[in-house]
Amino acid sequence: MSDAHEPERGVYILGGEGGHRGFWGAQNKSRGWGTVAIIAVGMVFTPAFGWVAIISAFVGVAALVILTSGTHNGSIIERRRRSRRHRLAQRTHADEFIPYDADRAALLTTALEQTRKSKEKTDQTARVAWARELAAMRANPDGCDGMGWLQSGRGVPGIAWHGPVGEEPYLSVAFSVSGQLRGMESTENVVRGAEAFGGFQAAKAVPGSLMRIVQSVTRVLPADTALQESWVLNNIDPAAPDWAKESYNEVLIETSRGAMVQRHYVVGRWPVNARFVEQAKKYGRGRDGWRKLMAAEIESFRRGLLDARHSWAEPLTARGTAAVIRHMQNPSRPLDLVRDMQPTSTGERARGGEYSAHVAEGVDPETGERVEWWHRTAAIRAESLTVAQRRPLWLLELLVGRELDIIRTVSFHIELIPAAEARHAARRDLVSDMAADISESANGKIPLDEGKVKVLAAQRRRNDLAEGSGHHGTNWVGFVTITATSRDRLAAASRELAEVCANEVGIQRLEWLDSYQAAASGTTWPIARGLRPHTPSFGARAMRVIAGGGDKEAIA
Repeated sequence: MSDAHEPERGVYILGGEGGHRGFWGAQNKSRGWGTVAIIAVGMVFTPAFGWVAIISAFVGVAALVILTSGTHNGSIIERRRRSRRHRLAQRTHADEFIPYDADRAALLTTALEQTRKSKEKTDQTARVAWARELAAMRANPDGCDGMGWLQSGRGVPGIAWHGPVGEEPYLSVAFSVSGQLRGMESTENVVRGAEAFGGFQAAKAVPGSLMRIVQSVTRVLPADTALQESWVLNNIDPAAPDWAKESYNEVLIETSRGAMVQRHYVVGRWPVNARFVEQAKKYGRGRDGWRKLMAAEIESFRRGLLDARHSWAEPLTARGTAAVIRHMQNPSRPLDLVRDMQPTSTGERARGGEYSAHVAEGVDPETGERVEWWHRTAAIRAESLTVAQRRPLWLLELLVGRELDIIRTVSFHIELIPAAEARHAARRDLVSDMAADISESANGKIPLDEGKVKVLAAQRRRNDLAEGSGHHGTNWVGFVTITATSRDRLAAASRELAEVCANEVGIQRLEWLDSYQAAASGTTWPIARGLRPHTPSFGARAMRVIAGGGDKEAIA
């Protein structure tokens, strides 16, 4: 006899797991500790100043609550921080980018040196422009700052080496994949695909795995009829009448008008920590050992993707990865155009000064004309989701919705957390949510439906992570970048996207990453960048230190 309370297969609960509960439960931690600090200061000064200190503390707490209250536009503090960041970028032109050119940089440096003591007004004006251009000239755009290559040869998987400021260095490899669904698929196949990808992630989440983050990228762009046109040129009968050729051309135009296609990528991220270095020593000395270890990891990753119901999965070369990054800045470039690419050529020129957009300036390789593309990126966080049951195709309207005819990229970053650590957090969340729900009832209030759904979601997470289930935990964040040809079209697309997400997808709020959109664009590039790793508990950190890098004498 089946259990009536057993969860329905293919139904999942998302939302509510965005921030694990701590001392302050699910409330704003900054506000909680700030309130404690203000009250403590008030108590210290109360004996000396009496009611003045008490009233001041009360006013301080009230001001803190107002400043940190979250709204659909963010809190007052967040808005002030964004405004200050934008003003600084405008003043320093830090948001401008010009691809580094050694000859041009040397010329500008020489010109600045030669005119250093000049008093002429024309020289002074020119010096300002030269210094600004030289400051904007960098090797990488903001979206992939600190990125280099461990392996960048032709015909071999490209292994990107990242050293972003303030983050742990890591390696990443991008795979071009077929996607799990091809054409019309049954509900059973959809569920099996979701379970297979979950199994792939679970296999990589075990404590012994070196890979810690998986990024999925879906690029939605207009259909390209180049392959069909090439087929026609090679197969059409030379004796065919002109009207027949024109008719086929009309068919291509009509069928591609308004049509959008998808390209899928999956990216793996390997942190370069002491454990990785120790394992690499078993494969060879220095960087050669790193490459051999990564070769084994790449093949394991590829097998996992094939087992996850992708019909094919191929690692991109360094030039292929750079071509994808360039295309995402300048969609006029074909996605697979690598003939003029170098692995280090990852950026299109970008002009700064925009608060809500990353504006890339490039060239259409077919016509040679200058083009300008406007990009805007938003974050999708777990706490912004409606806590509800969802099926594997819950993002369908965002990916293929009829209401969206804009170029866009949807990316999800998933950090894999071993089951033991995730189980502890899930139990803590369940206790906190149940306590909050019981507290509401005990105080004579009618509990909110949201609280009950959160309890159900926490119970399901705990059950999913039970011993022997084979499931592990995750820390995730999503990003979506939209692209248009002008400011007005980007503004209209932003409103359309927010409306679709709120009404069709269940995303209550898109967090637009304004004031640093140039850097935010990198979160949807295939480089596994944008997720803040979760902070393990003290016990988990202690166990990692005790585990070390394994036995040095072991062969693997």
